[in-house]
Amino acid sequence: MAKGPQYKVPHRRRREKKTDYKKRLELLKSGKPRAVVRESNNHMRVQLVLYNRKDDKTQASAFSGDLEEFGWEHHTGNLPAAYLTGFLAGKRALEEGLDEAVVDIGLQNNHHGSRIYSAIKGLVDAGMDINADGKAFPSEERCRGEHIEEFKNNGITENFEEVKSEIEG
Repeated sequence: MAKGPQYKVPHRRRREKKTDYKKRLELLKSGKPRAVVRESNNHMRVQLVLYNRKDDKTQASAFSGDLEEFGWEHHTGNLPAAYLTGFLAGKRALEEGLDEAVVDIGLQNNHHGSRIYSAIKGLVDAGMDINADGKAFPSEERCRGEHIEEFKNNGITENFEEVKSEIEG
């Protein structure tokens, strides 16, 4: 006599490839805020999120589009913009009283030297205590955009320094 299906359907967010529940549980057990870094083709988003039993609360965040308010004149989906977005999120987090976090990159690919690690380097340089290996960070020259300056000659390194000093305020 049949008793029903012999398989288990995964949670909806897992089926949609949005949440790895096992990894999320490990991050939540630390008791620290999560530094959530998400990238798209044209933008970066960095959020510092605190766990709440009912729902998560975003304490501080930065979006790469916010850089235009500080004078950023270039594409918001490149490595220097990712660094500055992380730096801005770190400064905003310190204003909120958050000084440490664990990194949450979700289901994104983990490539050393990528925009994700550039944003995390920005958080660290802003003064936050982050659990990330420095070997994964891109070089200082790439974070400033010298690799873009070589072939475009568009003044991105000067603009980078101006925006960074503006964020430091």
